[in-house]
Amino acid sequence: MRRSLALLLSCLTFLSPVTAQTPPEDPYLWLEDVQGEQALAWVRERNAVARRQLEGDERFAPMRDRLREILDSKARIPAVARRGDALYNFWRDENHPRGLWRRTTLAEYRRAEPAWETVLDLDKLAADEGENWVWAGATCLGPDYRRCLLSLSRGGADATVTREFDSVDKRFVDGGFVLPEAKSRLEWIDEDTLYVASDFGPGSLTDSGYPRVIKRWRRGQPLAEARTVFEGERGDVSVSVSVDRTPGYERTVFSRATDFYNSLEFLLEQAAGEDRLLPIDKPTDATLSFWREKLLVELRSDLRAGDTLFPRGSLLVTDAAAYLDPKGRDARCYTSLFAPTPTRSLAGYATTATRLVLTVSDNVASRLEELRPAEGGWERRPVDAPYPGTLGVSTLHDPLLPKDPLGEHYLLSAVDFLTPDTLSLGQAGTDERETLKSSPRFFDAAGMRVEQRFAKSKDGTRVPYFVVWPKGAVADGDNPTLLYGYGGFEVPLQPWYAAASGNVWGAHGGVFVVANIRGGGEFGPGWHQAAIKADKQKSYDDFIAVAEDLVANKVTRPARLGIQGGSNGGLLVGAVMLQRPELFNAVLCQVPLLDMKRYHLLLAGASWMGEYGNPDDPADWAVISRYSPYQVLAGLAPGTALPPVLFTTSTRDDRVHPGHARKMAARMMALGHATLYYENIEGGHGGAADNAQRAEMMALGYVFLWQQLGRAPAHATKAAP
Repeated sequence: MRRSLALLLSCLTFLSPVTAQTPPEDPYLWLEDVQGEQALAWVRERNAVARRQLEGDERFAPMRDRLREILDSKARIPAVARRGDALYNFWRDENHPRGLWRRTTLAEYRRAEPAWETVLDLDKLAADEGENWVWAGATCLGPDYRRCLLSLSRGGADATVTREFDSVDKRFVDGGFVLPEAKSRLEWIDEDTLYVASDFGPGSLTDSGYPRVIKRWRRGQPLAEARTVFEGERGDVSVSVSVDRTPGYERTVFSRATDFYNSLEFLLEQAAGEDRLLPIDKPTDATLSFWREKLLVELRSDLRAGDTLFPRGSLLVTDAAAYLDPKGRDARCYTSLFAPTPTRSLAGYATTATRLVLTVSDNVASRLEELRPAEGGWERRPVDAPYPGTLGVSTLHDPLLPKDPLGEHYLLSAVDFLTPDTLSLGQAGTDERETLKSSPRFFDAAGMRVEQRFAKSKDGTRVPYFVVWPKGAVADGDNPTLLYGYGGFEVPLQPWYAAASGNVWGAHGGVFVVANIRGGGEFGPGWHQAAIKADKQKSYDDFIAVAEDLVANKVTRPARLGIQGGSNGGLLVGAVMLQRPELFNAVLCQVPLLDMKRYHLLLAGASWMGEYGNPDDPADWAVISRYSPYQVLAGLAPGTALPPVLFTTSTRDDRVHPGHARKMAARMMALGHATLYYENIEGGHGGAADNAQRAEMMALGYVFLWQQLGRAPAHATKAAP
């Protein structure tokens, strides 16, 4: 399937006023001590300064309250996942800030106000146990889905505590499976047996901090006695296991992720009471997915089979048994189900009982296609669906049920920048759909408009971007404008309905821009691979080009232009801020990577060397050092002016180390640059553990942007519609 979600930014040509030099020692290394007394004292001091400036603004409280109202709105569409006869949902609102795990039936879900049955009240559990639990998901054993493994995070961290839960009796199972806090992965084998990958002590984790050992764990057995069945290497990213329990097609596949984009996979074969692991001969960067007797192969690099060359970004299908036969490699027969073009890429796919539903990105907007096997080949049918915008398909088919009444049904979500989400019930083979839910309009979009434009990057590449214009705005070069980007890990930024920013930004005259820069997945793996490792600078060149295009076409001017990005997007805005500081007047840098000399040594950082390279390799560091913000900052020419920056992160972020933001902020402050810093104690990599924290963090960011980019101090104080 694919990835999705997004972050921010844009800009121009690389004319850096800096020389990247690594200082002989890092004077702020002590800020990497996440829970250290000295480091936390520094955090509290900086938080107080940021709060005084931002919360003291008359815009803050109305903004925060409106954002909280939106996040808690009972009119939101409750996202559901099918388990047996029930549709499950996890829900937060003002009365349940930690959330309810609940369920209903499809018949009830069709109603305007479904009757929900609470399965677990996380607020009550947290209060009863004195823990700051944050929901991290459930893995339930089909086909009855009674036994579930619940993952609970302290404060929103990636590491979770896992506990077995009875979804019928609605209680934790006495003497059931319990796993202590770790970045674990678990998979049901049967009701009394699990595969578990976790922290088993010294030597059991990879350099990235993820499990490298998988054990088979029986009910009632001490975890220490569970038998090791699979191991990766310390230099891998992680290991995993997938159990396909489809009747007649049962398979177990173990995997070693050797880096972020490559894996080695092994099929479990059980004979005479013994386990054998048979290597699966596949391109290491290809993704395999079993579909009964078929195997779907998604390519990240070109594949030649006989006289046929299948380009990267293709989706192929073949016979699973023939593919797995180690003697039949040369006789493999592939059928291409999707082939990319320069403007079309595969965004994802879902399987019903008999059909395949493709989501295709066509110039960064979604289209649907439906395929089914037929005599002599595959039948292809375009599906009539909303366009342009973003579509999401979630199948309702349960392969564990031999006669599944929902086997051909799927949920279709549709959204664009100005149109709230709708959720429909679709059925393969027809374009007819039943609208189940529609989100309300959280802001008045009358008079607003969306454009897709293209900027020319430094090397001549056309880079698309979206401009969301507020009502009455004209290209006079004076519009407060927020540029958002991500540009990494093959993540595409497709249109979404930003209810929050629509209220506190667009509804008050702010222009919102989304840059589809290289490094993302908007045009498939080639668009991503064009801006990784030695070519990472192309992401920044693309972003700069979008920013320059905005100025050249009088959408805005540098004094009114702000940029925002988080995680890899935080690295993006951090790098671009230093390369072209004169282009921007505000930088909102969230949960960022910034010290690229040490990123691979901090938390999950080693897992991203497939994207950035290895700083310990002199050739890689020669490239990384030219954009690594923390090191580039140290080599800034004296007197270089930088735009004001707000850094935000979380103490509980155990994916991207908060030391990145802490050290960068400390160095900027020491050099006299306008810098604000705010660190939420909870929240994990998402930055917030509940809607109250999320509303507060968002309000801090938008107040900062309006202080820097707004036309008048009271610009955002009007009541939101």
